[in-house]
Amino acid sequence: MSISVTTALPKDISRLGLKNTDRIRYQSTPEELVQDSLRIREGVLNDTGALVIHTGEFTGRSPKDKFIVKDAVTANSVHWNEFNLPIESHYYDVIYKKVIDYLDKLPELWVRDCYACADPRYRLNIRVVNEKPWNNLFAHNMFLRLNEEELEGFKPEWTVISAPDLKLDPKECGIRQHNVAVVSFTHKTILIAGTGYTGETKKGIFTILNYILPFEKDVLSMHCSANMGKDGDTAIFFGLSGTGKTTLSADPSRKLIGDDEHGWTKDNIFNFEGGCYAKTINLTEEKEPEIFRAIRPGALVENVKFFPGTNRINFDDAGITENTRVSYPLDFISNSLEPSIGGLPKNIFFLTCDAFGVLPPISRLTPGQAMYQFISGYTAKVAGTEAGVTEPKSTFSACFGAPFLPLHPGKYAQMLGSKMQEHKVNVWMVNTGWTGGAYGTGNRMKLSYTRAMITAALEGKLNKVDFKPHPVFGVEIPQECPGVPAEILDPRSTWEDKTAYDQKAKFLADLFIKNFEKYKDGVSAEVLAAAPKP
Repeated sequence: MSISVTTALPKDISRLGLKNTDRIRYQSTPEELVQDSLRIREGVLNDTGALVIHTGEFTGRSPKDKFIVKDAVTANSVHWNEFNLPIESHYYDVIYKKVIDYLDKLPELWVRDCYACADPRYRLNIRVVNEKPWNNLFAHNMFLRLNEEELEGFKPEWTVISAPDLKLDPKECGIRQHNVAVVSFTHKTILIAGTGYTGETKKGIFTILNYILPFEKDVLSMHCSANMGKDGDTAIFFGLSGTGKTTLSADPSRKLIGDDEHGWTKDNIFNFEGGCYAKTINLTEEKEPEIFRAIRPGALVENVKFFPGTNRINFDDAGITENTRVSYPLDFISNSLEPSIGGLPKNIFFLTCDAFGVLPPISRLTPGQAMYQFISGYTAKVAGTEAGVTEPKSTFSACFGAPFLPLHPGKYAQMLGSKMQEHKVNVWMVNTGWTGGAYGTGNRMKLSYTRAMITAALEGKLNKVDFKPHPVFGVEIPQECPGVPAEILDPRSTWEDKTAYDQKAKFLADLFIKNFEKYKDGVSAEVLAAAPKP
């Protein structure tokens, strides 16, 4: 079968080592990629016209199978830990050859040129090579797109090569099992094999930007969402998966800059990406209308199930995974900002889903508390759905993104601290988790209340109310907030059993203190003093 090519292949495509380039589909349109996915029977359309696919064995990232090549470039600059796992250069060479040899035998490939970083001063040109058309659609949705003029003379700085169906020999390749994501800063290449999970591509690029921007460009890279008000005031939202970054930044009254990855320069906040990658579990049009309406032709929906006998997605069905996702271009959101660059931030929100029901729904932080919470990167997740298992599990991820930080967390924290103080930014902690008790006893905080609290902070209305310190965590709790019942602002008052609350608060404080032990030698006295007092 002859393969038609959408756009003429770039002359430097041979640099990859691929011998058979006449079966490459280059710069395919979203419509072509959808049709290709349907043709090879690796996707179906839902009732709104979005492409629905299964990513296969892996429905999330595999952090224990992500490696960075340890060589002259990285040996003394990368912070080697449980997330930044080293692999020797010769193993990279073995894996690269196996990936290229495998791809060379396939009847067709999909290649896309694109870029990251909306601020042209920091633009990073990327070439993505895919075994699967739907992986290429993901790259089209998530990275910034080139016009015809920009394609002429395009030179990729980094290359991502993805071969989901290739299963590697762990012993031969120096890896843990048959799948891998390996980053080489010397070769400026990311190799992904044995996994079809699209997020590996996205987070691979995020990882390298978290090295390049702070280390080489003096730009703070952040795992956060961002939006901008009518007066140009920018707000940024830090938070781990499931805390509400995407949901809360998609505010119809504000322009969306981006939902996940940004840089903070001396004069702006800019988005790394050209799209959104939103969780869809329990998605409803009422709660998240912008995301719900973005599921249309061109969107890529992953690992969902349909209602029986229909092609209508059952967003409440976690039968494949809780981590159901949709990717779509940023302009699918009606109020997105183009280009996705905002001014310096006036407000920062640290989002946490506290399943213990201890933290206030909103609180104001001092600079020392802000640094302590940023380095801690706390959230809590429900342990599982097994009978009798109701105790939440704490998660601490430095700078709200530890798995993607090649440098020491202290580097990012120091940069954030200096920028917060230089620009006198208000910092708030927002608990989108439980109130009135822990998971199993209390209730999840209403999204409408959380939105009202954030709006009040953005509009300066919380500057006019009285605050009181939390007895354990020391953060300042507002005594009133427009649109929110006063009785829910103090978490202790929402618990029927006040002694049980005090015990749970002490329990959580002890978790914070224990987690912070590994950072205490590298932070200031002001940050240490911000620790909770159990």
